[in-house]
Amino acid sequence: MDVVDVAAVVVTYNSTRHVGALLDSLPDAFGNLTYSVVVVDNGSTDGTPDLLADRSDCDVVQASNDGYAAGINRAVRASPQAPAILILNPDATLDPDAVPQMLTVLRRRPGAGLVAPRVREEDGSLSPTLRRGPTLGRVGGLSFTRLPVFAERIEIPGEYETEHEVDWAVGAILLVDRRCFDALDGLDESYFLYSEETDFSLRARDAGWTTVYTPSAGAMHVGGGSGESATTHTMQMLNRVRIYRRRTGDLRAWLYFGMTILVEVRRAVLGDRKSWTTVRALLRPSLRPPQLGASTGYLPG
Repeated sequence: MDVVDVAAVVVTYNSTRHVGALLDSLPDAFGNLTYSVVVVDNGSTDGTPDLLADRSDCDVVQASNDGYAAGINRAVRASPQAPAILILNPDATLDPDAVPQMLTVLRRRPGAGLVAPRVREEDGSLSPTLRRGPTLGRVGGLSFTRLPVFAERIEIPGEYETEHEVDWAVGAILLVDRRCFDALDGLDESYFLYSEETDFSLRARDAGWTTVYTPSAGAMHVGGGSGESATTHTMQMLNRVRIYRRRTGDLRAWLYFGMTILVEVRRAVLGDRKSWTTVRALLRPSLRPPQLGASTGYLPG
């Protein structure tokens, strides 16, 4: 395989509504860079395989649904050599010259392992994609307070105006140094869906790499392109607990676990029916999503 500047990797699952727009945006987004695009389809049943087969601007790998992280790793293995990997959700689109802007930041900042762009919602408003690391104080998701001690999601508009390091960023659009990706053995495939980018960024930081946000590159992310169900919400909350336990001792993990249950009970009482499913899964390991497999052993209970 020839060497390219950037290898773009995408994982699709029932993505016919969005993936075409993503692929259409890439030529302008890459500018003068050389690049490849590999799409791994995780067993779509909505016509996504046929849509991709009709296109000549990407290489397609058909796979069983082993999860998002496994799909990304598979796409990287199927890509030509490149010093940088661009991880993309199928429901994102990139602005012209977004990738050269991100690559400039990656090359310019010593120790940068990941670069995240400025992302907007479908209606054009700012998408708050920057995050602080997990702590006991942030388990409640009190982002509305805008206080760093309580808020994991960064809502302050000024934080999106300048280039700076962050703990982690939502993984819909991330440019990753290939050396960083290889040093960490890619994404952790035990995270079937959700939290794989959190885990990767925090592990990268442990290894001396930084995650950098830049407002000079723009993108749009629809969000929820594959929808959210009680099962996916439960995965999201279980994986948050797993990450915290892996990075702390058992006592703190039990506190985080208990606080997560209280948070989900409150959401359920307020009308979020998905949270009742999550509460039951937190309390009864046998009810946890089978996609997490033996990895649920990282959870209390």
